Amino acid sequence: MNLDIPAAAKRRHGVELENALLDAAWEQLVSGGYSAFTFDAIAERAGTSRPVLYRRWSTREALVLAAMQHFMTQGARPVPDSGSLRGDLIALLTQANETRSVAAAVISVQLATYYQENETTPDELRRHLLGDRTSAMEVVIRRAIDRGELTDAQIAPRILALPFDLLRNEALMTLKPVPAPTIIEIVDRIFLPLIGQDAPPATR
Repeated sequence: MNLDIPAAAKRRHGVELENALLDAAWEQLVSGGYSAFTFDAIAERAGTSRPVLYRRWSTREALVLAAMQHFMTQGARPVPDSGSLRGDLIALLTQANETRSVAAAVISVQLATYYQENETTPDELRRHLLGDRTSAMEVVIRRAIDRGELTDAQIAPRILALPFDLLRNEALMTLKPVPAPTIIEIVDRIFLPLIGQDAPPATR
């Protein structure tokens, strides 16, 4: 009995095909950077042809943005809710460390050509990808205010971004996941004191 599956039955369509294309595009971006981010290379990696890509994304810029958006969506998890600000912060940074910190650090290096060609910056790219969505840090801080751990005073955007900036910098410097003690240090010795919160005595 011939159990071979007809070629037509193996073809990917719709969402399955688009996800496969974006997965291949992301892998190509991480492994080779924007300079090696060509339709030929991505088509070969995805096992398809250039016209299949061009029907969906007419330019490299459009495809790289779609690939990054896809990666962010695929790696999204619910914002941790441990019942305390410190617990939420540690859980949130740990979650980011497990899913995207190394990749984000690599991409910050690999996209140098992209920034030059498109006359943009990492901050502009980040704001484009996030859009109007509320950040996970904003959710954590709002919960802390609702629980009475913090007053409803505005925290400066630079301070709010600091834990993730430090996490990303650690990953960029080592190209490895950030050790758990470093995450705790970021929370207990830097961020909490900066917003007027006491860290647990054992961490001082």
